[in-house]
Amino acid sequence: MDLYEYDQDYNYTESSNIPHEEAVFKHQSTCLKEVLCVSLLVVNVVIFLLGFCGNILVIWISSFKMKKTVNTTWYLSLAISDFIFCAFLPFSITSMVMDEWIFGQFLCKFAPSVMFLNMFSSIFLLVVISIDRCVSVMFPVWAQNHRTVKKASIVVVMSWLLAIALSFPSVIFRDVSDYMGRTICHNIYNSNQHNHMIVAVSRFLAGFIAPFIVIVICYSIIIIRLRTNRMTKSSKPFKVMSALVAAFFICWLPYHVFVLLELNHQNFNHRLLTAGLQIGTSLASANSFLNPVLYVFMGNDFKRKFKSSVLSKMENAMIEEGRTTSRYLSRSSSMDGRASTHI
Repeated sequence: MDLYEYDQDYNYTESSNIPHEEAVFKHQSTCLKEVLCVSLLVVNVVIFLLGFCGNILVIWISSFKMKKTVNTTWYLSLAISDFIFCAFLPFSITSMVMDEWIFGQFLCKFAPSVMFLNMFSSIFLLVVISIDRCVSVMFPVWAQNHRTVKKASIVVVMSWLLAIALSFPSVIFRDVSDYMGRTICHNIYNSNQHNHMIVAVSRFLAGFIAPFIVIVICYSIIIIRLRTNRMTKSSKPFKVMSALVAAFFICWLPYHVFVLLELNHQNFNHRLLTAGLQIGTSLASANSFLNPVLYVFMGNDFKRKFKSSVLSKMENAMIEEGRTTSRYLSRSSSMDGRASTHI
């Protein structure tokens, strides 16, 4: 479900020859009179405020207050993705309150695609970071010599280009229509009845299943490696990253589940399915403000960090992650060097 036509993402109005189903799913009352809609409206306002301000802080700190490293390059890109998404949330909030789309065809096509741009860019970057961590653990000497900011920036650009390509279906199938006295922004799959399934399944596979498999493999290798060589008893190098990955999948799993269930919407309770899509979309949106929160609280002891300023907490959390990884790479390199003298 996109955020901009809150009735449903993959609207049940896929074909113009089923007007009776359109009427079933039309809201009979305004948003401010519905408990669920008001609750989701409040949630989205909170997400916008926290996400917008939080990601600005992360962008500012990682861009101007910290030394440019591979790690800050990853997290800066994640923050930019989340910030762009939060910047477009007011369109969704306005549409929810007014129960119609007033921003025209261009924004109807462009604004919802930002949600999927955020989804794909975030998960691709999480995959890249997982692979980066895995390579750093398995091949520490090579990683120390070849992990550069320039190469990391190139990988980030490639990830964004792929995310943009996969977000393009929203531009193709999204359109505005006049429906029962109001203008709505929704998906139109009339040209091919299989387009709906293709888009939903491809997003699920490319934006969830495949990345999940890669990340699980990478972290399994990392855990086995750390336990085998006993080079570190701490999990700090992967603390922030693990939390980011967990938050992403917890936030996005309900959304994908209900989108897939909607492919056979005739077999499910319509009100329950619509409510699930609405809640799943809001939960997915929450991921955009959770990331900066995790930057703050995944560093050293929480109480000690709480006494410092917000900027210091966020900067210290990211610096600690980078320094710990660097120490691990240095120790790995020295041990590999000593081992090579005995061969």
